[in-house]
Amino acid sequence: MVRKVKFGILGLGRGKKTALSVAQAAGADLVCVCDLQESVAQNTAQELGCDWTTSYDDMVDRGDIEVIGIYTSSGTHVDFASKAISRGKHVFLTKPMDISLEKCNQLIESAKKANLVLAIDFVCRYRKIDHQIHQVITTGLIGKVVLADLRMKWYRSESYYQGGWPPGWRSRSRTEGGSAANQGVHSIDQLQWFVGPVKTVQGKFGTFNHQIETEDCAVGILTFESGAFGVIQTTTCSYPSLGTTLQINGTNGTITMNKSGDVDLQIKGEETTSINQVLIEKEIPYDIVEDMVGAIIDGRSVMADGEEGRKSVAIFTSLYESSRTGQVVYL
Repeated sequence: MVRKVKFGILGLGRGKKTALSVAQAAGADLVCVCDLQESVAQNTAQELGCDWTTSYDDMVDRGDIEVIGIYTSSGTHVDFASKAISRGKHVFLTKPMDISLEKCNQLIESAKKANLVLAIDFVCRYRKIDHQIHQVITTGLIGKVVLADLRMKWYRSESYYQGGWPPGWRSRSRTEGGSAANQGVHSIDQLQWFVGPVKTVQGKFGTFNHQIETEDCAVGILTFESGAFGVIQTTTCSYPSLGTTLQINGTNGTITMNKSGDVDLQIKGEETTSINQVLIEKEIPYDIVEDMVGAIIDGRSVMADGEEGRKSVAIFTSLYESSRTGQVVYL
């Protein structure tokens, strides 16, 4: 009989899609789902053919669950994950890893000591196009990176922040974080993954158009360890919503990912260059579920472990610190 890794999923707003992926994956078995709203948990369990509960303690204490996936508000991720690790479970978290860098560091150490898999569900790490961009940059095809910039200009209504369950959770700094920590974190992860470790951060943030505790606009200037500069812009005030653009300029060319996810690659001296010409030899898991199954059964490394997950947290928390103090922050 083929070995199946047994999963439990916490949080069925963001987590329902992952629960569905577990239920459909050949190497996975969805044992239980958990949500604070009983009707949501019950309906999802009925749809996917698994157990349900409203008690996280009940789910995490089950002996027939090996892996816990956590899809709750950002400020609760490490707390839930720590409990799972203390019960001997492998863990994966939705983005960001947390909004506290100190908590992230503690979780990484706990997972290492327990010899358990800790992964972050950065969806970009499972896309071929992102691995092609990474290879273009790390192999020097565009030369030495000079400048990298992220422009995330989205629109979010007041009802977005004040709605949800429990009401208003997206607006609170202790649970979610703002445009950099929440909406911008996937792109911040891309930026640091593509270009390399960040050395310094200088930033400003503000709240301009929403009744929220967090920022709805943030800007940052980065210095990478390579010497390259970086610029981050994130906002949920842009009407109309203009999407997200990533661009990396090198001494021999430029690569741009536009708001539609299309990639333009221009190399000095070449009339036409396509990102599709860049071959990726390593196997890329389909998603976080396949990634976790491979890590647990075959001992493979996950696409983004705890150390990778903390890097984007270090960047946005440094941006916040710099804005508060007016000082450059060294990572």
